[in-house]
Amino acid sequence: MSPLLLLTACARVPVVGMLPCPTTPNCVSSLAPADDEEHHIEPIHLGEDAGGAWERLDAAILAMPRVQRVTATTDYRHYTFKTALLRFTDDVEVRLDGDVAQIRSASRVGHSDLGVNRRRVEAIRAAMATAP
Repeated sequence: MSPLLLLTACARVPVVGMLPCPTTPNCVSSLAPADDEEHHIEPIHLGEDAGGAWERLDAAILAMPRVQRVTATTDYRHYTFKTALLRFTDDVEVRLDGDVAQIRSASRVGHSDLGVNRRRVEAIRAAMATAP
């Protein structure tokens, strides 16, 4: 086996798109089936000016505590949040999909998030509702 082939086989392939939620109750996603009450959350409606709202959404998320933007493209954003007490990392992904933002918020570790991810998405939604 050639060294190049070996290195290519060992390389990590980047994940494209948002992953589905695991079976554990520490994730919410607007892409989860609507009948999955534990994981499903409504997408964020951006309205007719989706481009301007996309930038307001980014600003609203970046204004939240302990957040860092990891990736930003024209139609996808990935953020990490650190929990206040134990400094666990949670991931928030947002994908522009027409006039809505599909969103996923998930804890990296643990079984339950005690509703933190759902409250985070609802806080983002509320910030968008009050943004100019």
